[in-house]
Amino acid sequence: MENLGCGCPGSMARTIERQETNDATEVKARSELRQWPVQLHLVPPTAPYFRNADILVCADCVAFAMGSMHQDLLKGKALAIACPKLDDTTGYVEKLAAIFSVNDIKSVTVAIMEVPCCRGLDIMVKEALAKSGKAIPLESITIGIDGERRN
Repeated sequence: MENLGCGCPGSMARTIERQETNDATEVKARSELRQWPVQLHLVPPTAPYFRNADILVCADCVAFAMGSMHQDLLKGKALAIACPKLDDTTGYVEKLAAIFSVNDIKSVTVAIMEVPCCRGLDIMVKEALAKSGKAIPLESITIGIDGERRN
């Protein structure tokens, strides 16, 4: 069981080397979260925070990999988080389509990790946009496991 020689390459154990900093001038980052709940299973499509909103549909791991996620991606946006690998994604396309359909959405940003299994979230959002029948601007962002933006 130690090494089955198969599986998702995104599950491969890796170490990310970082330089330690003891900078006393570092400032605690402020949360940009503007609503609760955030998990896609739990957000109601008619929630007031989706009205006339920019939406960030974000893979769970992005917030942990990208230290500046709140400032760089979340600020000013309504949020829905999901994991296309570990969540039961049954109904995600329909839920997202409902969110897009019943609200005046300004834009949708999808933030995923560079690992192959994360691509499913981007695909689900695109399917939901098509199903909604609305022409909403979409931006897809990929974050590396080192926390850096890839595109």
